Amino acid sequence: MEKQREVITIQDWTFRVQKPRNPGPYKVILLLHGWTGDEDAMWVFTSRLPQDALLVAPRGLFATPLGGYGWHPHEIGSWPWVDDYRLVIEELFEILCSDPFPDSDCSSVSMVGFSQGAALAFAFGMLFPARVNLIAGLSGFMPQGAEAIARNKPLKDKHVFLAHGSQDQIVAVDRARSAVKVLESAGAEVSYCEDDVGHKLSANCYQGLQNYFERYAMGSR
Repeated sequence: MEKQREVITIQDWTFRVQKPRNPGPYKVILLLHGWTGDEDAMWVFTSRLPQDALLVAPRGLFATPLGGYGWHPHEIGSWPWVDDYRLVIEELFEILCSDPFPDSDCSSVSMVGFSQGAALAFAFGMLFPARVNLIAGLSGFMPQGAEAIARNKPLKDKHVFLAHGSQDQIVAVDRARSAVKVLESAGAEVSYCEDDVGHKLSANCYQGLQNYFERYAMGSR
């Protein structure tokens, strides 16, 4: 029987949530959509994720010119900075630790982000490493300003997964390769999967995502 998903609204936020059948408290996995996405966009990845976690997919706060939502106000021709995501991150943490999520263990949150959602996940890790467990960045990029933060090794002993298509015409593969370098300079152990596809995951990288969570999920080593 398929697990029950529900949509909830808290303040200005909309979430689609899937609870495990077992009793809480639950570890949390945030599903962070890309530009023009919404709270439904990331469920395609959930079959590869731990089924004993609370899956929370927030909708971005900013409507985009092409429909759907994003994680910061859109500016044509510019790439976001780490600090562009700070207020969103702080609000998300506050909500995850509040009454609407009484069964969540918000002390250490894992994230799967696609495209702009991956940039948001990387910013999470750089700004609040003590509250982040695992990060999977799919078809994404590193926000500007991360190199300076990386010098302090905020991701020491963290494990990060990246996947990217070498034919991606939306986020060039060079951005993923440079993100790997920044993450490694921040102290992270990085697993990187690259295949000959566009702005999506290959079957091989889907399997890599599953292997990553099976190896490191929920604090196990």
